[in-house]
Amino acid sequence: MEDIVRFDNVNQYNAFNQQETLHPLVTVIDLSTASPRKKTSQYMGCYGIFLKDVVCGDLRYGKEYYDYQEGTLVFMSPGQVFTVENDGELYQPKGHALVFHPDLLLGTSLNGKMHEFSFFGYQVNEALHLSQRERQIVMDCFGKIKYELEHAIDKHSRKLIASNFELFLDYCTRFYDRQFITRDTIHRGILAKFETLLSSYFSSDKPQTIGLPSVSYCAEELNLSAKYFGDLIKKETGQTAQEYIQMKVIEAAKERIFSSDKTVNEIAFELGFKYPQHFSRLFKQRIGQTPNEYRILNNLN
Repeated sequence: MEDIVRFDNVNQYNAFNQQETLHPLVTVIDLSTASPRKKTSQYMGCYGIFLKDVVCGDLRYGKEYYDYQEGTLVFMSPGQVFTVENDGELYQPKGHALVFHPDLLLGTSLNGKMHEFSFFGYQVNEALHLSQRERQIVMDCFGKIKYELEHAIDKHSRKLIASNFELFLDYCTRFYDRQFITRDTIHRGILAKFETLLSSYFSSDKPQTIGLPSVSYCAEELNLSAKYFGDLIKKETGQTAQEYIQMKVIEAAKERIFSSDKTVNEIAFELGFKYPQHFSRLFKQRIGQTPNEYRILNNLN
């Protein structure tokens, strides 16, 4: 089994990159100053934000190309493992890293907001591709944080560092919104695949064997992380992925109620519900009528 290099704290990450630790909970590193290295699998016990500062040609997503090639921003959250792939030869890392321990945020307003930045759960292939202007803003934010690290730690340090973090993450949220827009054609294609996936799912025996389709199941079938998929569907439809799935469940239910003589319980089990009452409750919430009321009213028309 391949060895995994663990970074449980900031000092370990600094030592790996031959850097001095200026603050026990946060570091900003120019990776070009680190020694050449070989492929490694790395465990992050901290948050990590990596700006890959290399030009690797046109970026491609599916069959589409994009011109955001000045830098790629990758976000890692504590507990994740990532691997640098190469041919086994030594290579010189390039770019910048911002690594901070979760304890840095304790007692700050940002600590309660970290769950809002869902891109920390994205996969590497869902990274943020920056324009030159966006890259400059990122570097400015890194520079302000590094300035605070080089300043003697005082009573203002934690607040100013956390404030700069929050500003940086707010910018990243804006940049991801831009990326969702610039990839609109591709994302509409994913939405169409999502529709097809749900239609084929309810036309098969999977509901009876697997149950209702989950967000994570659909995301995996579409080769996306659950968080990126959820954000994509929200931006494309205005609904959460779970709400969208429920809408499709109700559409399939209405068709069965209207066109068959099966009981509501039988329809519920066909659609993947373990308990018919859960189906009836969802149907009433969505349609304003129980399944039986809906059947009676439609048979009268």
